[in-house]
Amino acid sequence: MTALEPRDADVSPPAEDIDATRGPAVAPKPEGVLGRTYRALSIGIVSVVFLIAFEATAVGTAMPVAARELHGIPLYAFAFSAYFTTSLFAMVLSGQWADRRGPLAPLATGISAFGAGLLLSGTAGTMWMFIAGRAVQGLGGGLVIVALYVVISRAYPEHLRPSILAAFAASWVIPSVVGPLASGSVTEHLGWRWVFVGIPVLVVFPLALALPAIRRTASGPADPAAPVESYDRRRIALALGISLGAGLLQYAGQERNWFSLLPAAAGVALLVPAIRGLLPPGTGRAARGLPAVVLLRGVAAGSFIAAESFVPLMLVTQRGMSPTMAGLSLAAGGGTWALGSYVQSRPRMEPHRDRLMVGSMVLVAAAIAAAPAVLIDGVPVWTVAVAWAFGCFGMGMVIASTSVLLLKLSAPEEAGANSAALQISDGLSNVLLLAAGGAAFAALGGGAVGAVHEAVEAGGSGSHPGAFAVVFLPMAAVALVGAWVATRVRTS
Repeated sequence: MTALEPRDADVSPPAEDIDATRGPAVAPKPEGVLGRTYRALSIGIVSVVFLIAFEATAVGTAMPVAARELHGIPLYAFAFSAYFTTSLFAMVLSGQWADRRGPLAPLATGISAFGAGLLLSGTAGTMWMFIAGRAVQGLGGGLVIVALYVVISRAYPEHLRPSILAAFAASWVIPSVVGPLASGSVTEHLGWRWVFVGIPVLVVFPLALALPAIRRTASGPADPAAPVESYDRRRIALALGISLGAGLLQYAGQERNWFSLLPAAAGVALLVPAIRGLLPPGTGRAARGLPAVVLLRGVAAGSFIAAESFVPLMLVTQRGMSPTMAGLSLAAGGGTWALGSYVQSRPRMEPHRDRLMVGSMVLVAAAIAAAPAVLIDGVPVWTVAVAWAFGCFGMGMVIASTSVLLLKLSAPEEAGANSAALQISDGLSNVLLLAAGGAAFAALGGGAVGAVHEAVEAGGSGSHPGAFAVVFLPMAAVALVGAWVATRVRTS
Protein backbone atom coordinates (compact mmCIF):
# COMPACT_ATOMS: atom_id res chain seq x y z
CA MET A 1 0.00 0.00 0.00
CA THR A 2 1.37 3.39 -0.93
CA ALA A 3 1.04 6.64 1.02
CA LEU A 4 -1.38 8.00 -1.60
CA GLU A 5 -3.95 5.20 -1.18
CA PRO A 6 -6.75 5.35 1.38
CA ARG A 7 -6.62 2.95 4.29
CA ASP A 8 -9.41 0.84 2.82
CA ALA A 9 -7.81 0.59 -0.62
CA ASP A 10 -6.72 -3.02 -0.01
CA VAL A 11 -10.04 -4.84 -0.27
CA SER A 12 -8.66 -8.37 0.26
CA PRO A 13 -10.66 -9.89 3.13
CA PRO A 14 -8.67 -10.35 6.35
CA ALA A 15 -8.44 -13.78 7.87
CA GLU A 16 -11.15 -13.11 10.44
CA ASP A 17 -13.64 -12.22 7.71
CA ILE A 18 -13.36 -15.62 6.06
CA ASP A 19 -15.96 -18.09 7.24
CA ALA A 20 -15.16 -21.73 6.57
CA THR A 21 -18.72 -22.50 5.55
CA ARG A 22 -19.62 -19.33 3.66
CA GLY A 23 -16.28 -18.49 2.02
CA PRO A 24 -14.59 -15.07 1.88
CA ALA A 25 -16.60 -11.91 2.36
CA VAL A 26 -17.56 -10.05 -0.81
CA ALA A 27 -15.14 -7.21 -1.49
CA PRO A 28 -16.80 -3.80 -1.48
CA LYS A 29 -17.02 -2.00 -4.81
CA PRO A 30 -14.28 0.68 -5.08
CA GLU A 31 -15.59 4.21 -4.65
CA GLY A 32 -15.57 6.78 -7.41
CA VAL A 33 -14.87 10.49 -7.09
CA LEU A 34 -18.50 11.05 -6.09
CA GLY A 35 -18.54 8.22 -3.57
CA ARG A 36 -19.29 8.97 0.06
CA THR A 37 -15.62 9.38 0.96
CA TYR A 38 -14.79 11.89 -1.79
CA ARG A 39 -18.12 13.54 -2.64
CA ALA A 40 -17.78 16.81 -0.70
CA LEU A 41 -14.14 17.24 -1.68
CA SER A 42 -14.78 16.54 -5.36
CA ILE A 43 -17.73 18.93 -5.61
CA GLY A 44 -15.84 21.60 -3.70
CA ILE A 45 -12.64 21.61 -5.75
CA VAL A 46 -14.49 21.25 -9.05
CA SER A 47 -16.54 24.29 -8.01
CA VAL A 48 -13.29 26.19 -7.55
CA VAL A 49 -12.23 25.32 -11.09
CA PHE A 50 -15.70 26.24 -12.36
CA LEU A 51 -15.33 29.65 -10.72
CA ILE A 52 -11.95 30.22 -12.36
CA ALA A 53 -13.34 29.11 -15.73
CA PHE A 54 -16.34 31.42 -15.47
CA GLU A 55 -14.09 34.33 -14.52
CA ALA A 56 -11.79 33.69 -17.48
CA THR A 57 -14.60 33.64 -20.03
CA ALA A 58 -16.77 36.39 -18.51
CA VAL A 59 -14.04 38.88 -17.69
CA GLY A 60 -12.48 38.51 -21.13
CA THR A 61 -15.74 39.67 -22.69
CA ALA A 62 -16.01 42.74 -20.45
CA MET A 63 -12.36 43.73 -20.71
CA PRO A 64 -12.50 45.87 -23.90
CA VAL A 65 -15.37 47.95 -22.51
CA ALA A 66 -13.55 48.43 -19.20
CA ALA A 67 -10.33 49.52 -20.93
CA ARG A 68 -12.17 52.02 -23.13
CA GLU A 69 -14.10 53.55 -20.21
CA LEU A 70 -10.90 53.86 -18.15
CA HIS A 71 -9.06 55.41 -21.12
CA GLY A 72 -6.62 52.51 -21.04
CA ILE A 73 -6.65 51.03 -24.54
CA PRO A 74 -2.84 51.54 -24.89
CA LEU A 75 -2.41 49.47 -21.71
CA TYR A 76 -4.87 46.76 -22.73
CA ALA A 77 -2.27 44.01 -23.06
CA PHE A 78 -1.02 44.61 -19.52
CA ALA A 79 -4.46 43.72 -18.17
CA PHE A 80 -3.76 40.18 -19.40
CA SER A 81 -0.01 39.95 -18.82
CA ALA A 82 -0.32 41.25 -15.23
CA TYR A 83 -2.36 38.17 -14.38
CA PHE A 84 0.10 35.72 -15.96
CA THR A 85 3.26 37.31 -14.61
CA THR A 86 2.16 37.39 -10.96
CA SER A 87 0.69 33.89 -11.22
CA LEU A 88 4.11 32.53 -12.23
CA PHE A 89 5.57 33.76 -8.94
CA ALA A 90 2.59 32.51 -6.95
CA MET A 91 2.88 29.02 -8.43
CA VAL A 92 6.36 28.51 -7.00
CA LEU A 93 5.36 29.97 -3.63
CA SER A 94 2.28 27.74 -3.53
CA GLY A 95 4.33 24.64 -4.31
CA GLN A 96 6.70 25.23 -1.41
CA TRP A 97 3.90 26.27 0.93
CA ALA A 98 1.80 23.21 0.13
CA ASP A 99 4.71 20.75 0.39
CA ARG A 100 5.73 22.10 3.80
CA ARG A 101 2.39 22.99 5.42
CA GLY A 102 -0.22 21.26 3.28
CA PRO A 103 -2.47 22.67 0.53
CA LEU A 104 -5.22 24.06 2.78
CA ALA A 105 -3.66 27.45 3.57
CA PRO A 106 -2.45 28.33 0.02
CA LEU A 107 -5.80 27.29 -1.42
CA ALA A 108 -7.82 29.41 1.02
CA THR A 109 -5.45 32.35 0.61
CA GLY A 110 -5.53 32.02 -3.17
CA ILE A 111 -9.32 31.98 -3.41
CA SER A 112 -9.51 35.02 -1.14
CA ALA A 113 -6.89 36.91 -3.18
CA PHE A 114 -8.69 35.97 -6.38
CA GLY A 115 -11.92 37.50 -5.10
CA ALA A 116 -10.12 40.58 -3.74
CA GLY A 117 -8.49 41.18 -7.13
CA LEU A 118 -11.86 41.04 -8.85
CA LEU A 119 -13.25 43.62 -6.43
CA LEU A 120 -10.22 45.86 -6.92
CA SER A 121 -10.58 45.79 -10.70
CA GLY A 122 -14.34 46.23 -10.52
CA THR A 123 -14.06 49.39 -8.42
CA ALA A 124 -10.99 50.84 -10.20
CA GLY A 125 -11.04 54.48 -11.22
CA THR A 126 -7.95 54.30 -13.43
CA MET A 127 -6.48 51.73 -15.79
CA TRP A 128 -3.42 51.21 -13.61
CA MET A 129 -5.64 50.40 -10.63
CA PHE A 130 -7.54 47.99 -12.86
CA ILE A 131 -4.24 46.33 -13.84
CA ALA A 132 -3.25 46.11 -10.17
CA GLY A 133 -6.47 44.20 -9.51
CA ARG A 134 -5.62 41.79 -12.31
CA ALA A 135 -2.18 41.28 -10.74
CA VAL A 136 -3.80 40.38 -7.40
CA GLN A 137 -6.06 37.96 -9.26
CA GLY A 138 -2.98 36.34 -10.79
CA LEU A 139 -1.45 35.84 -7.35
CA GLY A 140 -4.62 34.13 -6.21
CA GLY A 141 -4.93 32.01 -9.34
CA GLY A 142 -1.33 30.82 -9.10
CA LEU A 143 -1.74 29.82 -5.46
CA VAL A 144 -4.98 27.96 -6.19
CA ILE A 145 -3.99 25.92 -9.23
CA VAL A 146 -0.87 24.39 -7.66
CA ALA A 147 -2.60 23.76 -4.32
CA LEU A 148 -5.36 21.87 -6.15
CA TYR A 149 -2.83 19.49 -7.69
CA VAL A 150 -1.38 18.80 -4.25
CA VAL A 151 -4.90 18.10 -2.95
CA ILE A 152 -5.40 15.55 -5.72
CA SER A 153 -2.03 13.98 -4.94
CA ARG A 154 -2.80 13.68 -1.22
CA ALA A 155 -6.52 12.91 -1.15
CA TYR A 156 -7.17 10.63 -4.14
CA PRO A 157 -5.67 7.22 -4.90
CA GLU A 158 -3.88 6.92 -8.22
CA HIS A 159 -6.73 5.17 -10.04
CA LEU A 160 -9.14 8.07 -9.30
CA ARG A 161 -6.87 10.92 -10.40
CA PRO A 162 -7.67 10.71 -14.14
CA SER A 163 -11.38 10.94 -13.27
CA ILE A 164 -11.10 14.05 -11.09
CA LEU A 165 -8.89 15.73 -13.69
CA ALA A 166 -11.50 14.89 -16.33
CA ALA A 167 -14.08 16.59 -14.07
CA PHE A 168 -11.84 19.67 -14.02
CA ALA A 169 -11.97 19.78 -17.82
CA ALA A 170 -15.74 19.25 -17.85
CA SER A 171 -16.21 22.21 -15.50
CA TRP A 172 -15.08 24.50 -18.34
CA VAL A 173 -17.90 23.43 -20.70
CA ILE A 174 -20.75 25.53 -19.29
CA PRO A 175 -18.62 28.67 -18.67
CA SER A 176 -17.22 28.53 -22.21
CA VAL A 177 -20.77 28.83 -23.58
CA VAL A 178 -22.61 30.80 -20.90
CA GLY A 179 -19.77 33.06 -19.78
CA PRO A 180 -19.51 35.31 -22.87
CA LEU A 181 -23.30 35.61 -23.22
CA ALA A 182 -23.89 36.37 -19.52
CA SER A 183 -21.01 38.82 -19.38
CA GLY A 184 -22.13 40.58 -22.54
CA SER A 185 -25.68 40.94 -21.23
CA VAL A 186 -24.53 42.24 -17.82
CA THR A 187 -22.07 44.64 -19.44
CA GLU A 188 -24.74 46.01 -21.76
CA HIS A 189 -27.53 46.44 -19.19
CA LEU A 190 -25.73 46.98 -15.86
CA GLY A 191 -22.18 47.95 -16.77
CA TRP A 192 -18.84 46.12 -16.92
CA ARG A 193 -18.11 46.67 -13.22
CA TRP A 194 -20.85 44.25 -12.21
CA VAL A 195 -19.08 41.45 -14.07
CA PHE A 196 -16.12 41.87 -11.73
CA VAL A 197 -17.84 42.64 -8.42
CA GLY A 198 -20.51 39.97 -8.92
CA ILE A 199 -18.20 36.96 -9.32
CA PRO A 200 -16.67 37.08 -5.79
CA VAL A 201 -20.08 36.13 -4.37
CA LEU A 202 -19.50 32.71 -5.93
CA VAL A 203 -16.39 32.24 -3.78
CA VAL A 204 -18.48 31.44 -0.69
CA PHE A 205 -19.76 28.06 -1.91
CA PRO A 206 -16.37 26.50 -2.84
CA LEU A 207 -14.84 27.74 0.41
CA ALA A 208 -17.67 26.33 2.53
CA LEU A 209 -17.65 22.93 0.82
CA ALA A 210 -14.01 22.28 -0.10
CA LEU A 211 -12.03 23.58 2.86
CA PRO A 212 -13.50 21.31 5.57
CA ALA A 213 -13.03 18.29 3.28
CA ILE A 214 -9.42 19.28 2.55
CA ARG A 215 -8.78 19.74 6.26
CA ARG A 216 -9.90 16.13 6.83
CA THR A 217 -8.07 14.49 3.93
CA ALA A 218 -5.07 16.55 2.84
CA SER A 219 -4.05 19.04 5.51
CA GLY A 220 -0.58 19.26 7.01
CA PRO A 221 2.74 18.07 5.56
CA ALA A 222 2.94 14.82 3.61
CA ASP A 223 4.96 13.20 6.43
CA PRO A 224 3.91 14.70 9.78
CA ALA A 225 6.79 12.91 11.55
CA ALA A 226 9.47 14.45 9.33
CA PRO A 227 11.02 17.82 10.26
CA VAL A 228 9.55 20.73 8.31
CA GLU A 229 12.08 22.14 5.87
CA SER A 230 12.62 25.87 5.60
CA TYR A 231 11.51 27.69 2.48
CA ASP A 232 13.94 27.64 -0.42
CA ARG A 233 14.67 31.34 -0.77
CA ARG A 234 16.67 30.77 -3.94
CA ARG A 235 13.64 29.24 -5.71
CA ILE A 236 11.44 32.08 -4.51
CA ALA A 237 13.95 34.60 -5.88
CA LEU A 238 14.04 32.71 -9.18
CA ALA A 239 10.24 32.79 -9.26
CA LEU A 240 10.31 36.55 -8.86
CA GLY A 241 12.86 36.71 -11.66
CA ILE A 242 10.70 34.65 -14.00
CA SER A 243 7.72 36.94 -13.40
CA LEU A 244 9.72 40.12 -13.96
CA GLY A 245 11.43 38.65 -17.01
CA ALA A 246 8.14 37.61 -18.58
CA GLY A 247 6.68 41.06 -17.93
CA LEU A 248 9.67 42.80 -19.54
CA LEU A 249 9.43 40.61 -22.63
CA GLN A 250 5.72 41.36 -22.89
CA TYR A 251 6.47 45.08 -22.74
CA ALA A 252 9.26 44.81 -25.32
CA GLY A 253 7.05 42.83 -27.69
CA GLN A 254 4.35 45.48 -27.51
CA GLU A 255 6.66 48.48 -28.05
CA ARG A 256 8.67 47.10 -31.01
CA ASN A 257 11.28 49.88 -31.25
CA TRP A 258 15.03 50.06 -30.71
CA PHE A 259 14.62 51.11 -27.09
CA SER A 260 12.57 47.99 -26.40
CA LEU A 261 15.73 45.91 -26.91
CA LEU A 262 16.89 46.97 -23.45
CA PRO A 263 13.90 45.55 -21.52
CA ALA A 264 13.96 42.52 -23.83
CA ALA A 265 17.60 41.83 -22.95
CA ALA A 266 16.89 42.34 -19.25
CA GLY A 267 13.93 39.98 -19.51
CA VAL A 268 16.05 37.24 -21.12
CA ALA A 269 18.78 37.73 -18.50
CA LEU A 270 16.21 37.15 -15.76
CA LEU A 271 14.39 34.29 -17.46
CA VAL A 272 17.27 32.00 -18.44
CA PRO A 273 18.61 31.27 -14.93
CA ALA A 274 15.07 31.21 -13.52
CA ILE A 275 13.90 28.59 -16.02
CA ARG A 276 16.98 26.45 -15.41
CA GLY A 277 16.45 26.64 -11.67
CA LEU A 278 12.68 26.10 -11.53
CA LEU A 279 12.09 23.40 -14.13
CA PRO A 280 13.36 19.82 -13.74
CA PRO A 281 16.89 19.20 -15.08
CA GLY A 282 16.73 18.06 -18.68
CA THR A 283 13.47 19.85 -19.51
CA GLY A 284 15.05 21.84 -22.35
CA ARG A 285 16.26 18.66 -24.10
CA ALA A 286 13.11 16.65 -23.34
CA ALA A 287 14.85 14.10 -21.13
CA ARG A 288 12.68 11.04 -20.62
CA GLY A 289 10.13 11.01 -17.84
CA LEU A 290 9.25 14.05 -15.75
CA PRO A 291 11.28 16.63 -17.77
CA ALA A 292 9.52 15.59 -21.00
CA VAL A 293 6.11 15.74 -19.29
CA VAL A 294 6.79 19.31 -18.09
CA LEU A 295 8.08 20.41 -21.51
CA LEU A 296 5.12 18.83 -23.32
CA ARG A 297 2.68 20.74 -21.14
CA GLY A 298 4.28 24.04 -22.12
CA VAL A 299 4.57 23.23 -25.82
CA ALA A 300 0.95 22.07 -26.02
CA ALA A 301 -0.62 24.89 -24.00
CA GLY A 302 1.53 27.67 -25.45
CA SER A 303 1.04 26.79 -29.12
CA PHE A 304 -2.70 26.21 -28.80
CA ILE A 305 -3.57 29.22 -26.62
CA ALA A 306 -1.40 31.58 -28.68
CA ALA A 307 -3.21 30.49 -31.84
CA GLU A 308 -6.67 30.50 -30.23
CA SER A 309 -6.23 34.11 -29.09
CA PHE A 310 -6.23 35.23 -32.73
CA VAL A 311 -9.18 33.15 -33.98
CA PRO A 312 -12.00 35.59 -33.01
CA LEU A 313 -9.98 38.54 -34.29
CA MET A 314 -9.43 36.77 -37.61
CA LEU A 315 -13.13 35.97 -38.01
CA VAL A 316 -14.18 39.54 -37.19
CA THR A 317 -11.67 41.44 -39.29
CA GLN A 318 -11.41 39.08 -42.27
CA ARG A 319 -14.86 37.47 -42.55
CA GLY A 320 -17.10 40.16 -41.02
CA MET A 321 -18.51 38.17 -38.10
CA SER A 322 -19.70 39.94 -34.96
CA PRO A 323 -17.40 39.63 -31.94
CA THR A 324 -20.00 37.61 -30.03
CA MET A 325 -20.50 35.10 -32.84
CA ALA A 326 -16.75 34.86 -33.43
CA GLY A 327 -16.23 34.02 -29.76
CA LEU A 328 -19.06 31.50 -29.75
CA SER A 329 -17.53 29.76 -32.78
CA LEU A 330 -15.07 28.27 -30.31
CA ALA A 331 -17.72 27.26 -27.76
CA ALA A 332 -17.97 23.66 -29.01
CA GLY A 333 -14.35 23.26 -28.08
CA GLY A 334 -15.28 23.27 -24.39
CA GLY A 335 -17.33 20.12 -24.89
CA THR A 336 -14.76 18.28 -26.99
CA TRP A 337 -11.98 19.27 -24.57
CA ALA A 338 -13.98 17.66 -21.75
CA LEU A 339 -14.60 14.62 -23.97
CA GLY A 340 -10.89 14.21 -24.63
CA SER A 341 -10.16 14.45 -20.93
CA TYR A 342 -12.85 11.84 -20.25
CA VAL A 343 -11.44 9.46 -22.85
CA GLN A 344 -7.97 9.54 -21.27
CA SER A 345 -9.49 8.80 -17.86
CA ARG A 346 -10.81 5.38 -18.91
CA PRO A 347 -8.77 2.58 -17.30
CA ARG A 348 -8.36 0.72 -20.59
CA MET A 349 -6.58 3.75 -22.06
CA GLU A 350 -3.77 3.73 -19.49
CA PRO A 351 -1.48 1.27 -21.36
CA HIS A 352 -1.80 3.41 -24.50
CA ARG A 353 -1.42 6.84 -22.88
CA ASP A 354 1.87 7.75 -24.55
CA ARG A 355 0.60 6.86 -28.04
CA LEU A 356 -2.62 8.76 -27.41
CA MET A 357 -0.59 11.84 -26.50
CA VAL A 358 1.45 11.63 -29.71
CA GLY A 359 -1.70 11.34 -31.83
CA SER A 360 -3.36 14.13 -29.88
CA MET A 361 -0.50 16.55 -30.56
CA VAL A 362 -0.68 15.74 -34.27
CA LEU A 363 -4.41 16.52 -34.09
CA VAL A 364 -3.68 19.83 -32.35
CA ALA A 365 -1.11 20.78 -34.99
CA ALA A 366 -3.56 19.95 -37.78
CA ALA A 367 -6.30 22.08 -36.18
CA ILE A 368 -3.99 25.10 -35.81
CA ALA A 369 -2.76 24.74 -39.40
CA ALA A 370 -6.33 24.41 -40.74
CA ALA A 371 -7.74 27.50 -38.99
CA PRO A 372 -6.26 30.16 -41.34
CA ALA A 373 -7.94 28.43 -44.30
CA VAL A 374 -10.89 30.79 -43.68
CA LEU A 375 -8.70 33.61 -44.94
CA ILE A 376 -9.74 32.26 -48.36
CA ASP A 377 -13.17 33.69 -49.13
CA GLY A 378 -14.50 30.44 -50.60
CA VAL A 379 -13.87 28.47 -47.41
CA PRO A 380 -16.93 28.39 -45.08
CA VAL A 381 -16.40 30.07 -41.70
CA TRP A 382 -17.72 27.00 -39.88
CA THR A 383 -14.49 25.26 -40.91
CA VAL A 384 -12.77 26.95 -37.98
CA ALA A 385 -15.36 25.67 -35.51
CA VAL A 386 -14.94 22.11 -36.75
CA ALA A 387 -11.14 22.27 -36.79
CA TRP A 388 -11.04 23.80 -33.31
CA ALA A 389 -13.40 21.17 -31.92
CA PHE A 390 -10.94 18.46 -33.02
CA GLY A 391 -8.00 20.45 -31.68
CA CYS A 392 -9.70 20.85 -28.29
CA PHE A 393 -10.35 17.11 -28.17
CA GLY A 394 -6.61 16.53 -28.56
CA MET A 395 -5.81 19.18 -25.97
CA GLY A 396 -8.21 17.59 -23.48
CA MET A 397 -6.31 14.30 -23.71
CA VAL A 398 -2.85 15.89 -23.57
CA ILE A 399 -3.41 18.37 -20.73
CA ALA A 400 -5.11 15.84 -18.46
CA SER A 401 -2.54 13.16 -19.31
CA THR A 402 0.40 15.39 -18.44
CA SER A 403 -1.22 16.07 -15.06
CA VAL A 404 -1.78 12.34 -14.44
CA LEU A 405 1.80 11.46 -15.40
CA LEU A 406 3.27 14.26 -13.31
CA LEU A 407 1.53 13.06 -10.15
CA LYS A 408 2.47 9.47 -10.94
CA LEU A 409 6.15 10.41 -11.28
CA SER A 410 6.19 12.59 -8.13
CA ALA A 411 6.75 11.50 -4.56
CA PRO A 412 4.12 12.92 -2.15
CA GLU A 413 6.58 15.43 -0.67
CA GLU A 414 7.52 16.64 -4.19
CA ALA A 415 4.02 17.01 -5.61
CA GLY A 416 3.84 20.74 -4.88
CA ALA A 417 7.20 21.65 -6.42
CA ASN A 418 6.63 19.47 -9.49
CA SER A 419 3.07 20.76 -9.96
CA ALA A 420 4.47 24.28 -9.79
CA ALA A 421 7.00 23.38 -12.49
CA LEU A 422 4.19 22.04 -14.68
CA GLN A 423 2.13 25.21 -14.28
CA ILE A 424 5.18 27.43 -14.82
CA SER A 425 5.88 25.64 -18.10
CA ASP A 426 2.23 26.16 -19.08
CA GLY A 427 2.02 29.83 -18.08
CA LEU A 428 5.45 30.85 -19.31
CA SER A 429 4.88 29.25 -22.71
CA ASN A 430 1.60 31.15 -22.99
CA VAL A 431 3.35 34.44 -22.26
CA LEU A 432 6.33 33.87 -24.54
CA LEU A 433 4.46 32.44 -27.53
CA LEU A 434 1.74 35.08 -27.26
CA ALA A 435 4.44 37.75 -27.21
CA ALA A 436 6.19 36.20 -30.23
CA GLY A 437 2.96 35.74 -32.14
CA GLY A 438 1.78 39.24 -31.30
CA ALA A 439 5.06 40.79 -32.42
CA ALA A 440 4.97 38.88 -35.73
CA PHE A 441 1.32 39.81 -36.22
CA ALA A 442 2.02 43.49 -35.64
CA ALA A 443 5.11 43.46 -37.87
CA LEU A 444 3.08 42.16 -40.82
CA GLY A 445 0.29 44.72 -40.55
CA GLY A 446 -1.65 43.70 -37.48
CA GLY A 447 -1.17 47.05 -35.79
CA ALA A 448 -0.68 47.90 -32.14
CA VAL A 449 -2.64 46.08 -29.47
CA GLY A 450 -4.88 49.01 -28.67
CA ALA A 451 -5.60 49.76 -32.32
CA VAL A 452 -6.49 46.15 -33.00
CA HIS A 453 -9.02 46.02 -30.17
CA GLU A 454 -10.56 49.31 -31.20
CA ALA A 455 -10.95 47.91 -34.69
CA VAL A 456 -12.62 44.80 -33.35
CA GLU A 457 -15.05 46.81 -31.22
CA ALA A 458 -15.92 48.99 -34.21
CA GLY A 459 -16.42 45.93 -36.41
CA GLY A 460 -14.07 47.36 -38.96
CA SER A 461 -11.84 45.57 -41.34
CA GLY A 462 -8.48 44.89 -40.38
CA SER A 463 -5.25 43.34 -40.93
CA HIS A 464 -3.54 41.79 -43.90
CA PRO A 465 -4.20 38.01 -44.11
CA GLY A 466 -0.47 37.35 -43.98
CA ALA A 467 -0.41 38.79 -40.46
CA PHE A 468 -2.62 35.93 -39.31
CA ALA A 469 -0.80 33.24 -41.30
CA VAL A 470 2.48 34.18 -39.61
CA VAL A 471 0.86 33.42 -36.25
CA PHE A 472 -0.92 30.15 -36.99
CA LEU A 473 1.64 28.30 -39.11
CA PRO A 474 4.58 28.65 -36.68
CA MET A 475 2.31 27.60 -33.81
CA ALA A 476 1.32 24.49 -35.79
CA ALA A 477 5.03 23.71 -36.18
CA VAL A 478 5.52 24.11 -32.41
CA ALA A 479 2.65 21.67 -31.81
CA LEU A 480 4.34 19.14 -34.12
CA VAL A 481 7.46 19.41 -31.99
CA GLY A 482 5.16 18.51 -29.11
CA ALA A 483 4.27 15.24 -30.87
CA TRP A 484 7.97 14.28 -30.72
CA VAL A 485 8.23 15.32 -27.07
CA ALA A 486 5.23 13.10 -26.32
CA THR A 487 7.26 10.04 -27.41
CA ARG A 488 9.61 10.68 -24.47
CA VAL A 489 7.18 10.94 -21.55
CA ARG A 490 7.62 7.31 -20.60
CA THR A 491 10.73 6.45 -18.61
CA SER A 492 11.25 3.23 -20.55
